[in-house]
Amino acid sequence: MMNEKCSGFVAAMALASCGALPAHSRVAPIARSQIESVVPQALALYAELHEHPELSNQEQRTASVIAKRMQMLGYEVHEKVGGHGVVGVLKNGPGVLVMLRTDMDALPVLEQTNIPGASVARAKDESGREVPVMHACGHDLHMAALMGTAEILANHRNLWAGTLVLVAQPAEERLSGARAMLKDGLYARFGKPTVAFAIHVHDKLPAGSVGYTYGPFAASADSVDLIVHGRGGHGAYPQDAVDPIVIAAKIVLSLQTIVSRENDPLDPVVISVGSIHGGLKHNTIPDDVKLELTVRTYHPESRRRVLAAIARIANAEAEAAGAKEKPTMVITEGTSATVSDETWTRRALEALGSVVDTGAIVAIRPEMGSEDFGEYAAGSVPTVMLQVGAVEPQKYEAFKTHGEPLAAIHSGQFLPAQPRTLQTAILVETTVALRYFQRD
Repeated sequence: MMNEKCSGFVAAMALASCGALPAHSRVAPIARSQIESVVPQALALYAELHEHPELSNQEQRTASVIAKRMQMLGYEVHEKVGGHGVVGVLKNGPGVLVMLRTDMDALPVLEQTNIPGASVARAKDESGREVPVMHACGHDLHMAALMGTAEILANHRNLWAGTLVLVAQPAEERLSGARAMLKDGLYARFGKPTVAFAIHVHDKLPAGSVGYTYGPFAASADSVDLIVHGRGGHGAYPQDAVDPIVIAAKIVLSLQTIVSRENDPLDPVVISVGSIHGGLKHNTIPDDVKLELTVRTYHPESRRRVLAAIARIANAEAEAAGAKEKPTMVITEGTSATVSDETWTRRALEALGSVVDTGAIVAIRPEMGSEDFGEYAAGSVPTVMLQVGAVEPQKYEAFKTHGEPLAAIHSGQFLPAQPRTLQTAILVETTVALRYFQRD
């Protein structure tokens, strides 16, 4: 039962024209009825999670809510896997092991949607700063959709056989949660998946649509700290110093030749310097300058080559300037590329073709954004991620026709169109899971 506050929240976001699943949907009647029956409770859960977001590695309340929900549905629940991770297991006879994953963490973003139930949460980040907190990347919807799917599959075990493993993962935004759960024995303890599946909301697709790619879906991401060591001195006498600011400036420019002159242009690479800090006064040459980079690639060999090239160029520029010490290079966080296995993606799309609006399944371009779901491919596990459109159809038409801007994920204005986005997410997860449980 939704409380008064949750009801207001849902009503404020609902699209009156998108309240039901497509009339011509050919999904099995029992799955259709069950999807429609779980939506109100899923919306209430979404409202609760949206109002109470938690930062990466702080998802204690969120994990408790999800764990209790899994237990109510009859899953064998394991908490504190790789931090605040939650794993729910439902065994239903012999067969394949299908893993469905959701992320749980929110972002240090100030919500600006002005809806009832908007987040006013604040927390201290990893550096001790107090920051606003918001579910600005759709993880609240991902969790609500997974719980709706979990209910349908638990109530209709006659439709499938095998083992279902639900993974509620912490710290996706820090690109560390998947690795932490794997390191804590996710596959050793609960079984190696036959296939791992996840969804993500998309801020450039209309609600009711599904986006897919074959192969690379999201790029690997590496956060690189590069400290250039010089020799400080008076700005009036640069000949007595080794200026790390000049070295750093040359490194920034030279790094782009990795993209333009060392890389195959058909294999996308991005190197961006997001931060540069050095010095405290106009007339003082500092000892050190710190650069912070993000590096995006699609393939493991490209990733290794680009990171090695960054180190090579930094070292060469420092040596050319007469620095006595090589720059210090540290990769502070990173994740593998997320790749959708072609065979398993095709199986998913074949099933979805009969239950999603005609023309609503669309091929999308791979993105240079990152997602640590790719880490679950460890041990040659096939992974598949699909995008679920989250934009109100009227806003999408204005965007396509007149170029009206859309609220982007990670912004304070982002809010998936409800209830259609959640309905579609549950439909996608349920349909794909049932397809994956079928014996080929």
